[in-house]
Amino acid sequence: MIQAIQVVGLYVRDQAEALAFYVDKLGFKVHTDVGNGPYRWLTVQHPDQPGFQLGLFLPGPPVHDEATAQALHAIVAKGAMPPLVLQVSDCRAVHAQLKARGVEFTQEPTERYGNVDAGFRDPSGNGWKMIQSGRA
Repeated sequence: MIQAIQVVGLYVRDQAEALAFYVDKLGFKVHTDVGNGPYRWLTVQHPDQPGFQLGLFLPGPPVHDEATAQALHAIVAKGAMPPLVLQVSDCRAVHAQLKARGVEFTQEPTERYGNVDAGFRDPSGNGWKMIQSGRA
């Protein structure tokens, strides 16, 4: 029986760069960081969501050949992957906090459909939305 989703992975171009972004700028914590030769299993998690991990993975062996890895890097860098969504209580305040930490936004906080949302990308090109729900 399936109990939960434990890890969702993102492709990143550089694991050290991604780790610094997710920990230093977004406030995530390292969950697992282990290597096996050139392969590194690296996951982070939000401090308030201990049962869920975000995997920061490099395209390449043992899963992908070099051509596929290069294609995946290019697709991610273009921002072509679907955005991930963060729930926030105050989009404008979180936007100001993250901007002060050096996060570059692709969309300033915008009101629509009773919500407030903003968008940014990580250093690899993965898109994120922050949504403040207007529903009580």
